[in-house]
Amino acid sequence: EALVATKSFAELRGSCNGDLFIIASGPSARAFPLRRYARFPMIALNGSICALSEAGIAPFFYLCDDSSFVCNRLPLLLRAIEQAQNLALGPRVIDSLLGHEPQALTGRSVYRFERVNHPPVDGKALSDRQFARLARQDPDLECDFSWFRQKPNRIGFSRNLEKGYFSSRTIPYAGIQLAYHLGFSRVFVVGMDLDSSLGRFYEQGGEAVRSRLDGDYEDYILPCFELMAERVVNPSFRVYNLSPNSRLPSSVIPKLELDQLDALLCAS
Repeated sequence: EALVATKSFAELRGSCNGDLFIIASGPSARAFPLRRYARFPMIALNGSICALSEAGIAPFFYLCDDSSFVCNRLPLLLRAIEQAQNLALGPRVIDSLLGHEPQALTGRSVYRFERVNHPPVDGKALSDRQFARLARQDPDLECDFSWFRQKPNRIGFSRNLEKGYFSSRTIPYAGIQLAYHLGFSRVFVVGMDLDSSLGRFYEQGGEAVRSRLDGDYEDYILPCFELMAERVVNPSFRVYNLSPNSRLPSSVIPKLELDQLDALLCAS
């Protein structure tokens, strides 16, 4: 395993407040006027760094948990490493990146972004059911539970990234868990269209990398967002979807038009 000095998420827990924008890669992100909201902290996800780069915005955090992104989009990843204030990278992303560019993370602020129940190399992971049973007693973790099926045990939300995050099979969900851990009270998600037929805003035609969104939506993505809406969202932690045609229903995560967003921001 490649070595890099990573920081502890514990030092950041609850260190922020107020509003945060998360920039995902759905095509609706291309139409969003990022510069208008440049005064707010932002989290860039995977290839969405190119939109922030074009807008002259250095993201507060850059998040990538997909090791295939290193091979498919290395120039974008290197741009994010150069421009973001902080990096939250999955262990396999770190290993793959340093295999290509051994000095890429030197001098950067890097946080190791682990999934729940992924202990260090010398530890031993619990089974899905064992983990889910323990998670149900842990106030930092919201998790479904089933003795008979594996999938419900992978539906959850982490309030504390020292204990890992639930992937939900879509990275905006990981970004929302990071936002909660940091202490932000309102999260506005851009480009969360969740429709693989539309592609990503930074890819064209034959260069597009295949997405698994459609296969994962009913089994993992929607149930995770429903769990979050029921058990995590409250008056001190709100999440809004700025993608008007997002596949995610507004009954789960409210959708905002730009004028509604501006009114909400002005009111506060």
